[in-house]
Amino acid sequence: MKRNYLFIPVALLALSSIAFQSCEDNDAPKKHVVTPREEAEGLVNGTFGPLQTLSSSYSFLLESATESAISFEEVIDTKDGPQVSILETDKGNWYPIKVFSRLYKSIGLANKAIEYISAINSTTVNNDLTQEEKDLLIARAKFIRGYDYFQLVQIFGEVPLFLTTTATEKNRASIDDVYTQVVKDLTEAYPVLPAFDVIKSNPTQSAVNTILAKAYLTWGQKPLSQDEVEAIKTNRVDPVKPAVDTEKLEKAIEYADKVINSGKYKLLDDFNKIWGVSNENNDEAIFSIHHDGDGIDAQGNHQTHCSFSAPREPRSDPHISYADISFENKLINTDKRKLYSYVTQTTYADGKIDTLTWPVSIVRMGKWIHRAQDGTNIALNDQPNNIDHIDFRYAEVLLIKAEALFFTDKAAEALPLINQLHKRAGIAELTGFTLENLYEEWESELAFEQKHWLNLVRWRTLISSIVDKVPTYEYYKDDYKTAKSIKAAFPTLGDELNIPFYLRAYIHLHKKVENINGHFYRFPIPLSEDSKEQGIIPQNPGYGI
Repeated sequence: MKRNYLFIPVALLALSSIAFQSCEDNDAPKKHVVTPREEAEGLVNGTFGPLQTLSSSYSFLLESATESAISFEEVIDTKDGPQVSILETDKGNWYPIKVFSRLYKSIGLANKAIEYISAINSTTVNNDLTQEEKDLLIARAKFIRGYDYFQLVQIFGEVPLFLTTTATEKNRASIDDVYTQVVKDLTEAYPVLPAFDVIKSNPTQSAVNTILAKAYLTWGQKPLSQDEVEAIKTNRVDPVKPAVDTEKLEKAIEYADKVINSGKYKLLDDFNKIWGVSNENNDEAIFSIHHDGDGIDAQGNHQTHCSFSAPREPRSDPHISYADISFENKLINTDKRKLYSYVTQTTYADGKIDTLTWPVSIVRMGKWIHRAQDGTNIALNDQPNNIDHIDFRYAEVLLIKAEALFFTDKAAEALPLINQLHKRAGIAELTGFTLENLYEEWESELAFEQKHWLNLVRWRTLISSIVDKVPTYEYYKDDYKTAKSIKAAFPTLGDELNIPFYLRAYIHLHKKVENINGHFYRFPIPLSEDSKEQGIIPQNPGYGI
C-alpha cells in the first residue's frame, strides 16, 4: 500500500488563489488566499515533479548507450530511443532534451523556492511559517538543486550554473565549479535535514552523505573536461585514466562511512524484497523518487513499462532490453540476484508462462515487474507504472566505499565490503579484489539501475566495453544478418524463431561497434523542448555547433 507523503501536489505551484463555494450569505464564491506556508511548500514540492518525469528516461541514456542494452522503443531506428541505442544521438534527440530540460526546471523551482522562503519575515501578510520550518524547506530545495547539478555534470559535463531566478548566464561553468556548487548545496542543506526518515523520498542527512560520497568518488577520478573530450572525439580507444585525486576519494570514504555507521540502513537479507510497491521504504533504500503512477504523478515510473512493455506478449519488442542472450549467464544460477536481475521467463497466476529468451525474445530487466509477495514471484496481471524509483540504496554505498578504497591502494580493506554483497547473494566470497572484480560487482549488484554508463565514463572504459565485448555476442554473428541466414542457421525452428527481433538486434549491435568513439563520453547540449537552440556554448565535441 502507498503511504501518505509529506510533499503536496505539484499543481499547487500554479495557484495564486483558489475559489471555494461558501454557504454564507448569497453563496457567492469566496476566495482563499494562498498562505506563505502553502506557497512555500508548493514551490519546494514542485522541484520533485520534473524528476518524476525522468525515472525511466535515464534508462535510455545510461543503459542503452552502452554495451549492455538495446532499445526498440519505436518501430524504426530513426526515432529517439533506438537512436541512443545505435549511438546516433544528436542534440535534437528527445532523451537528452528531456533530461537536461527537466533538471533545469527543477533547479529553477528550487531557486524560486529559496528566494521566496528567504524573503518571508514577521511582516509578511498571513505568515504561518516558523523559522525552523522555513529553514527545513530551504534545505530541501538546496538538496534537490545539488542533486540536479550532480546529475547534469555527470551526463553533460560543464553546464551553466543558475543560482537565482534572475540568472541569464549561458556560458558553461567548469567541472570543478559545478562540483563545488553540488558540495555547497548539499553541505548547507545537511544540518537542517533530519538524520533519517522512514519515507525515503524525503531528503535526509543520510541521503546527503550518500550523494556526497558518490560525487567525491566521481570528481576524484578527474572527469574529462571539454578540451579533453575534444582531443579524443574521433578516437576509438579510451582515454588514459589519470592518477586519482586521493584527497577527494578519501572524502568519498568519509561520507560513505557516515551512512554505514549511522546504523539506519542495511542490506536486506532477501535481495528480491528490495523491489515492488509493497517493499518501498525498505531498510536498504536511502533516497527514492516517489511515484503513484500515470495520471497522478507528473509521469509514472516507466521502468516497469519500458522493460516489460507487453506482458503476456513475449514476442513483442520491449522498449529496452539487455543486448544479447549471453546476459542470461551474467550471474551464476545460484546467485540470488539473478531471478530479478536477468529474467528469462515470467509466470502468471493463471499458469501462463512468458518465455523471455531465445528463440522467442530476449532476457529482460525484472526489478520493476509487479509480482506477488507470497514467495512465488508470480507476475501480476496489472503492471502499472507506480513503483518508486530507487536512486540510491545501501549496496551502492558499499560499492562507493570499496571503489574509493581500491583506487587509493587499499584493496584489502574493500574486500569485506564486497563480500557482504556476495554473502547476501549466496555466492562464494572473494579472497582477493582486482579491478575486474570492481567492474563486475557494480554490474552484478546494480544491473539496470541506471548506473552503467556513468560507471564506464568514470572508469574511462566506455569505448572498450563496446569494441571488445559486443563482437563476442551471439546476436552479433552473421547468422543473424538476414532472414535467410537466420533460417539457414536454425532450420528446425521455423516460426518459433522471432526473426524480426533478431534481425534488429544484429543491426543495433553492429551500429554500436561502428559508431562508438570518444565524443560519446558526453551527451549533447540539447535543443529546448520546443526544438530551439538554447544559446549554451560551446556545444559538446562531436555534436556540431
